[in-house]
Amino acid sequence: MGNSADKKPGGAPLTHGAAELPSVTVDGYNLELRDSNGFLGDNANKFAFDEKLDAWRKRVRQAGADPLGKTPTRDLTKKEIDALLDGDDKEAAAVIFGAVEDFATAFATVLGRFLKQESWKDTERVAVGGGFSGHAIGELAIARALVLLKAEGHRVEITPIVHHPDDAGLIGAAYLMPPWMLKGHKAMLAMDIGGTNVRVGIVELRLKEAEDLAKAKVWKSDIWRHADDKPSRKATVERLVAMIEKLVAKADKADLELAPVIGVACPGVISADGSILRGGQNLPGGNWESEHFNLPLALKKAVPQIGDEEAFVIMHNDAVVQGLSQIPYMRDCTSWGILTIGTGLGNAHFHNKPEKSK
Repeated sequence: MGNSADKKPGGAPLTHGAAELPSVTVDGYNLELRDSNGFLGDNANKFAFDEKLDAWRKRVRQAGADPLGKTPTRDLTKKEIDALLDGDDKEAAAVIFGAVEDFATAFATVLGRFLKQESWKDTERVAVGGGFSGHAIGELAIARALVLLKAEGHRVEITPIVHHPDDAGLIGAAYLMPPWMLKGHKAMLAMDIGGTNVRVGIVELRLKEAEDLAKAKVWKSDIWRHADDKPSRKATVERLVAMIEKLVAKADKADLELAPVIGVACPGVISADGSILRGGQNLPGGNWESEHFNLPLALKKAVPQIGDEEAFVIMHNDAVVQGLSQIPYMRDCTSWGILTIGTGLGNAHFHNKPEKSK
């Protein structure tokens, strides 16, 4: 693996954090918009919803019992909140609706700011990903934000991502790779590194069913909640390699021939050499933005081969990769974006390239 790109002899370079990908042009990502209170995205991440729900609960307690009980908001899972929203206790549901409304208002404001950016000009559709979007409260907040934006005259569609957010961050990695790297193989390795969890998985390509990867799915995956372990950066890399090796063994046993590639999704601005320029502050175990640390090179050194072929590691921003999983569902528009609601608010914007005639 070279310092700036992997290259097939006589072929195009495979650059980390590339703007030009096989199916789309990445107009921009990781925009760090600010308002008077700091980063605008902090108004619409998963912690922002918890703060709004907690504020509603405190107001209700001033006049009586909290319908959500005594469990602190931070200890309520999104599944538990979904159940309360759909449960028989309408007062509890109403408190949650209040938080959803407040969050949707903030989210619509944030998205409105994105739509005014040059790189988001003429956006036709926005997919919303991240863990929050995979829950009923997230889907309701997204729908409400769409209504608010339409009421302000914005002609834009907003939709939750099609794949489960856990899978989208892996499936999207297949779209980082030019077709020649995947041809003749049944699957590939993918990795999604977040501020709380790491997922490593095998994406079954199903190219015979759909050459555009529309039928790709996660065959097997493993998750590690690194936030509980607080590992060093070195220990994190060692754990990632162990997860890769475990999945490779499973693929070999199932006769699932792997392409010699590892696609990595990671927060932050990714340089052509695979280093992280900025935005990696939530990653485990130290300074990932150091000029002395390069994750793709570390993975390449630890996993030099996949099968009998030299391994290639390609890394891009996690919101970009999650967005790429939407490509089959964005063919009917030209300009589109994604926002991912998680530990932070990830963002990326794309233009589709013309489909090649067969």
